[in-house]
Amino acid sequence: MTDQRIPLLIDTDPGVDDALALLMAFNDPRHEVIGLTIAAGNVGLAHTVANALKICDVVGVDVPVFAGCASPLLHAAVDAAYVHGQDGLGDVGHAPSQRQAESEHAALAILRLSHQYAGQLLLVALGPLTNLAVALKLDPSLPSRIGRLVVMGGAVTGHGNMTAHAEFNIGFDPEAAHIVLSAFPHFELVDWEATISHGLPHGEVLQWLATDSPRAKFFDAISRKTREWSADRRGDDWYAADALAMAHALKPEGALDVARRVLVVETEGRHTRGATVVDWRVEQSDAGGNASILLRYDRPRFQRRVQAALAAT
Repeated sequence: MTDQRIPLLIDTDPGVDDALALLMAFNDPRHEVIGLTIAAGNVGLAHTVANALKICDVVGVDVPVFAGCASPLLHAAVDAAYVHGQDGLGDVGHAPSQRQAESEHAALAILRLSHQYAGQLLLVALGPLTNLAVALKLDPSLPSRIGRLVVMGGAVTGHGNMTAHAEFNIGFDPEAAHIVLSAFPHFELVDWEATISHGLPHGEVLQWLATDSPRAKFFDAISRKTREWSADRRGDDWYAADALAMAHALKPEGALDVARRVLVVETEGRHTRGATVVDWRVEQSDAGGNASILLRYDRPRFQRRVQAALAAT
């Protein structure tokens, strides 16, 4: 790593939109991806680890991949294979990597890298927060060594996609989310509702995917099933939650509206388990919350970054 590049650690559960976010991260010259820590989520751990290795092969990078938690902390949860495919990457039969994951557990890797890059590390969480929760239980001082924590998760006014009130990453493991988001005095949140308001038009996505590059061809193949699923159910736009979170992580100056508020995770509600409850009261000072919630991002800038990541060779 050079002095100019920001060390970037990505905790993820690839996943089609995770794959797009990773392509964006690998394409950014200001950041150096120092590791991928992997959890179960969109599909089971064997698939998410294999998918992370495949994505590294497509990009041609030798970034270490660390397998982590195979299930939520307490309660079983359903995956999202119906959206991403049974293998998480559209069931297109992409060749497996010849590489293997590292022997070190993801939670231990998070702690080790937090010491190695203390105060500098950008930690981006794109999946359930199980690995981070385990790391925090092993070492509660972890937040003091993280430069920025950016989380894709939540539904800040209760319009979920896993249940009526819960977004998938938080709803998959609410206890882990509670542990992590309670432990960090400050984090940046890109939620499902921001994702909906920053959709990618299907027609433009098709144009980007027509680029003659290995990355575009790869992503065209793996995303076809979820894009068709989305077009049937969600209209003119395709939602890429992890890509929006990564855009904000890599280029926070693209944020046009951010609200700082107190946020907690509901773990016990009969109908609201996994909900992210935000105190939106006007009298709550913007300076007093634990969460900086992205409300509006520069859409042309977001779209250009996605397009550039797909066109990269």
